[in-house]
Amino acid sequence: MLAIVCPGQGSQTPGFLAPWLEDASVAAHLRELSEAVGRDLVHLGTEADEETIKDTAVAQPLIVAAGLVTARALFGGSLPESVVVAGHSVGEITATALVGALPEAEAVNFVKVRANGMADAAAQTPTGMAAVLGGEPADVRVAIVEAGLTPANENGGGQIVAAGSLEALAAFGENPPAKTRVIPLKVAGAFHTDYMAPAVPALEELAGTLTPGEPSRTLLSNFDGEQIVSGAENLASLVAQVTRPVRWDLCEERMLALGVTGLLEVAPAGTLTGLAKRGMKGIKTFALKTPDQLDEARAFVAEHA
Repeated sequence: MLAIVCPGQGSQTPGFLAPWLEDASVAAHLRELSEAVGRDLVHLGTEADEETIKDTAVAQPLIVAAGLVTARALFGGSLPESVVVAGHSVGEITATALVGALPEAEAVNFVKVRANGMADAAAQTPTGMAAVLGGEPADVRVAIVEAGLTPANENGGGQIVAAGSLEALAAFGENPPAKTRVIPLKVAGAFHTDYMAPAVPALEELAGTLTPGEPSRTLLSNFDGEQIVSGAENLASLVAQVTRPVRWDLCEERMLALGVTGLLEVAPAGTLTGLAKRGMKGIKTFALKTPDQLDEARAFVAEHA
């Protein structure tokens, strides 16, 4: 079985979409999404610098758009029948659109409101996130909480992400748990914590105007790794996801239980395939980064789907 996974914030790098836009159909698709989110995603994906695309209000729509255009370049208008789809953090919105649980136009509108709200929330208090690598997971969780932080992402493979105030993160980094390394992440806020609560009301209001549908393929929730079968349930989960932790480790466990043999990550790819190599031993991975990989990616899909 094939897993299609969609990365979250922090996966973007300057210029990562430039080679994709040599294809006129990809460029046209990205321009459509640019109009929907009110941002020049062509410029942001090709010419903007690292500081610009680190901005939450920019990064989130850029990442979702990148996943949508590269997935269409690979699959056309429909995913293979036998696949499981999941997204990490904002990537769950990409996954939602890919399986038809929200129309693409509504999904990108959702991410626009989400990104602006989370950027505003992040601006209220200086916060951030840091990856904790290694150590005993139970001990790491306790140490994170004792430091006044939140275990915001549990990513499997020995990685838990701590989130909270910059002051608490700095102190935590100076006194890390035993046998761990603490690496600050290039994100502009403490995502998936109560610091993001100001972003929720606008999303709740927007959700009432959207038209969710049942997922056409197996879609996993990054809250608990379970399959979501209702479009309304999925939409409610997307709203709640803003302030609750991401359990990517449970998504990995669920994919293994479903018999996944190959995991393909859409652009900006690399983060989730890296996690899979540590947390999903034995499966094959494919990080779709550039269009010259498309033929190889199609062969990978054919092998596993």
